[in-house]
Amino acid sequence: MTKHRSDEGINFITGRVIDLSIEIHRNLGPGLLESVYEAILQRKLVEAGFAVERQVVVPICYEGVIYEEGFRADLIINRLVCIELKSVETLAPVHCKQLLTYLKLLDLEVGLLINFGAPTLKDGLHRIVNHFRESPSFPPHSRPSN
Repeated sequence: MTKHRSDEGINFITGRVIDLSIEIHRNLGPGLLESVYEAILQRKLVEAGFAVERQVVVPICYEGVIYEEGFRADLIINRLVCIELKSVETLAPVHCKQLLTYLKLLDLEVGLLINFGAPTLKDGLHRIVNHFRESPSFPPHSRPSN
């Protein structure tokens, strides 16, 4: 099976996000607010040359009406990868479901759920893949933009 260019881009992005997240976690440890890790990771990713959107509205379409209330993705990298950050003692199953919902609504393939509250980042890291990309829940013209 041949890799597509976007697969290589996604793998490169997720690899760098993981590397930088491990570095941040090693230097700061667990216990800070999620927003602190988010701001630091965003800055490190921008310094690494990525286009990073923060607190991106994730709209939902219900009965033909687009709602922009309620959902916000922590980070979107190069419009390819969604990053959802947590700073909790233990992840719950709902956290993975939340990220998968964001991926479906944003029509993205891959996301990373990163829990900076875990004793080691390895224990708090999950790659989520959206296998149902064919029917986004909102019109393409209403997707988030820079």
